[in-house]
Amino acid sequence: MPDEKGLYQGPLGENCAHLCIDMQNLFAEKTDWHTPWMKRVLPVVERIVAAHPERTVFTRFITAARTGEGEGTWRHYWERWKSMTQEALPPSMMELIPSLARFVPPATVLDKKVYSPWVQPELHALLKGRGVDTLIITGAETDVCVLGAVLGAVDLGYRVVVPTDALCSSSDHTHDALLTLYRERYGQQVETVTTDELLEAWR
Repeated sequence: MPDEKGLYQGPLGENCAHLCIDMQNLFAEKTDWHTPWMKRVLPVVERIVAAHPERTVFTRFITAARTGEGEGTWRHYWERWKSMTQEALPPSMMELIPSLARFVPPATVLDKKVYSPWVQPELHALLKGRGVDTLIITGAETDVCVLGAVLGAVDLGYRVVVPTDALCSSSDHTHDALLTLYRERYGQQVETVTTDELLEAWR
């Protein structure tokens, strides 16, 4: 993959964790939020999880129970996306893709109701309790929930490593734009790598 900056801050050690964002049936199956190439990226994400399942935290985006829930713009959001509320979908849509769910435990699952996993304090507390100061961030979507995870991690002072071949989006255009953003505007705080390079350095 071109233009990757590499692990310029050095090797990855025991203080590193993998934060895998929203790799759920909700996006993998034929819903209104279908992410067509999630299944293509899935084997790459599986390789990273399998390397250190005990250091992996999965997030799940839990949609509103029904239309009319939410505050402010989220209320309008769920009016627009009523087809994605829990009352409109089978419960299985909220679950992790089965090939990733098999790693739980030892992997951990944390649920969220907004894009960023940092709005609720549980994730930061969990990671700090484990002595984590470095995060590998993968998952979906590059330009929505992954973006929220990356920016929040930067703000909290984590070293952030993004394996760019382990991300996916329903929009090629904004996926590519976000990779440019990570590489260039956040180049001092976000290290972009390939999964092969990542796994070679995270032993």
